[in-house]
Amino acid sequence: MSNLTGLRGVPIALDPLNKKDYTSDQEVRWCPGCGDYAILSTFQSMMGTLGIRRENTVIVSGIGCAARFPYYVDTYGMHSIHGRAPAIATGIATAREDLNVWVVTGDGDSLSIGGNHLIHTLRRNVNITILLFNNEIYGLTKGQYSPTSEVGKLTKSSPLGSLDNPFNPISLALGAEATFVARAIDSDRKQLTEVMTAAAQHRGAALVEIYQNCPIFNDGAFEGLKGPEKEDLLINLRHGEPITFGSEGRYCVFRNARHDFEIGETADVDPAAIVVHDAERPDPSQAFALSRLTEGGVMRQAPVGIFRNVQRPAYDDRVREQILEVRAEDQDAALADLLAGPDTWEATAS
Repeated sequence: MSNLTGLRGVPIALDPLNKKDYTSDQEVRWCPGCGDYAILSTFQSMMGTLGIRRENTVIVSGIGCAARFPYYVDTYGMHSIHGRAPAIATGIATAREDLNVWVVTGDGDSLSIGGNHLIHTLRRNVNITILLFNNEIYGLTKGQYSPTSEVGKLTKSSPLGSLDNPFNPISLALGAEATFVARAIDSDRKQLTEVMTAAAQHRGAALVEIYQNCPIFNDGAFEGLKGPEKEDLLINLRHGEPITFGSEGRYCVFRNARHDFEIGETADVDPAAIVVHDAERPDPSQAFALSRLTEGGVMRQAPVGIFRNVQRPAYDDRVREQILEVRAEDQDAALADLLAGPDTWEATAS
């Protein structure tokens, strides 16, 4: 069995595995240039490094472009129904401690019809890992605005501009007190690997938001975070380190006089005011404040990395413990007592 906390109970692979072992024989059918290709390739390579049996991994998806993911990974998987993947994954994780359970979903799938399932899975702290592909658009249904699209977004379903304020998925997850919350970008293979590995090793509900480009219906949504200026826009979060970014740490995140977080030039800020990232802080307020540095649809800057990584008992572990506590030694006698117990009655003819 694996000794990694999040994978405790999952059998260890007898032979080393690699990307090829996790690549199915199905033709990958996404649009050319879609960010899903990079995420899939990174995931397949990462899985080989976990050292667990391939047969003990299950991937559950909902509806949308991202939902084709289980077809392309040579593990067990399920293409489920719109927004319900977290609920189905909860049942799988609760029934089988020996499984490594993933949910692959999109911003439309998980934050619209699936919103309640997502937040309750996170608050319960079910031991599953959720990859939320965020391209800020509905891609499969051909370009309608999604729950993460910016205000004013012109689409087929908002020809005069969207009026909805977008969700910030990281803020939402932290508000639900998810025990592991992170963000990465589809094109940054190194960081995406690090974040997904840490999420898999976490015991409890882990959510990883992945900025993912849709070249057909929302091309370039995250271009600023990938282009020449990315060094001055990406705020890399590293546990235990002062939050600085840009060329030679030119910029920093600091607390102002009102104790709010702001971006400033490091040379002009009192070093004592620079925020030191604490992903393991029990109170999620600091991580939440960092999540608010991202403005939906604008992307003037964006924190990436692990926002929160704390320990709390996993829901499925507690369910199994509860069942063991009440399980009778003589189960046949317990069933007989139930059938003939006090909550019965007799029907008589009038």
